[in-house]
Amino acid sequence: MTSAKKPGSARLRPARLTAIVAAIGIPLAGLGMASGAWADQPASFVGSSVPIAATVAPSALVASSSLTPTIDEPSYRTIGSGKASYYGRELAGNRTASGERFNPLDLTAAHRTLPLGSKVRITNARTGDSVIVRINDRGPFHSNRVIDLSEAAARQVGIRAAGSGMVELAVVSD
Repeated sequence: MTSAKKPGSARLRPARLTAIVAAIGIPLAGLGMASGAWADQPASFVGSSVPIAATVAPSALVASSSLTPTIDEPSYRTIGSGKASYYGRELAGNRTASGERFNPLDLTAAHRTLPLGSKVRITNARTGDSVIVRINDRGPFHSNRVIDLSEAAARQVGIRAAGSGMVELAVVSD
């Protein structure tokens, strides 16, 4: 009976492992593998009695800023404030101005002038709760409102129970 190899189960050959370890700067000193498969490696890598933990401190492996990933935080440009309302399940499935079907569970909103696809941070002026929505429709068509939120966005920002609330709007720029 032959045993089939599982994909990805191949072992690293000692020479390849040595090359990988050397490339990331970890000496193999102290591993005590100067014989067998490791015998063909340079003496500087094998045969030392110094433990690897004493050779390379864990903090030295992450101390370089080039190894630390940077995450760019989005910036926000405030565009105003006013009253927000929401529209819910009664319009579910209807086409929006962007052509997609409205889903009250998505974090979307309707605005009169912002480009479709814009992302906007909506902040409840009373509580400070906020949500980022994508503009996918036109409206609101009431003169005293600045934005219509989906039911999910209204719930997350904390105006669903009241039906409307004062919010601040800021466009997200990546």
